[in-house]
Amino acid sequence: MNADTPRRHGAEDSLLGQAVAYRDTYAPELLFPIARQLKRDELGIRADALPFVGEDLWNAYEISWLDPRGKPVVALGEFRVPADSPRLIESKSLKLYLNSFNQQRMGSADEVRARIAGDLSAAAGAAVDVVLVPLGARPQRSSGYPQGECVDDLEIAIDTYQPAPEALRAQGAEVEETLYSHLLKSNCLVTGQPDWGMLVVRYRGPAIDREGLLRYVVSFRAHNEFHEQCVERVFSDIMAHCRPRELAVWARYTRRGGLDINPFRASHAGLRPDEAMEVRQ
Repeated sequence: MNADTPRRHGAEDSLLGQAVAYRDTYAPELLFPIARQLKRDELGIRADALPFVGEDLWNAYEISWLDPRGKPVVALGEFRVPADSPRLIESKSLKLYLNSFNQQRMGSADEVRARIAGDLSAAAGAAVDVVLVPLGARPQRSSGYPQGECVDDLEIAIDTYQPAPEALRAQGAEVEETLYSHLLKSNCLVTGQPDWGMLVVRYRGPAIDREGLLRYVVSFRAHNEFHEQCVERVFSDIMAHCRPRELAVWARYTRRGGLDINPFRASHAGLRPDEAMEVRQ
């Protein structure tokens, strides 16, 4: 696969929801890219004028290959796909691709890292940063909570389970704060399987009504959309209805198939997410 290879873009054509025989030798053709612009058009986001910067952070926990003597190596992986890449990579195809290394002999961890980086970059249409750490190096993973306030304990009634941006509102003096919720649930665009996560909103501007924000987060509960698309929808809706001067939105979704996905979008590059993983990851 190379950057000039014709690509399919429709999620309905992907391997999601299909019975697939696992390949255990290197198969980069398994990667299935999907054009980001298909969903961005729904939000009025122009390809040449993105209203945000950011990235999609993938953590991979089931990477393995054989060394030159046939002995298995296991590793953790971290992939950072830039938000301005023209394509996202469908998660099941990434899982199948990573599993295709299982019986592949490779010279070193750095060779595997370079191979994965090249393949993911070709699929995404932009440079993907890849970090690969064999477990023998004892990598550390830290969980935690955002430096902010959780809105989940608000005593409110909710009866809307499709995105309800009209619930969002902000007023009053400018504040700078971080609000988060563990109640984010959306569903896979193709299979309808649930995706669970924590949503974090960091902003500077008129105070966002917390009850309205919680209603809005919960309104994704029956919504079908990929992780990255949900976060871009949240960013766009908060910008449109709350008008913050600065905004960062990120979600930390729980693991499925050895992968967790953590999209991040911000109004400018100076805003960064907390590095700690969500406790359920």
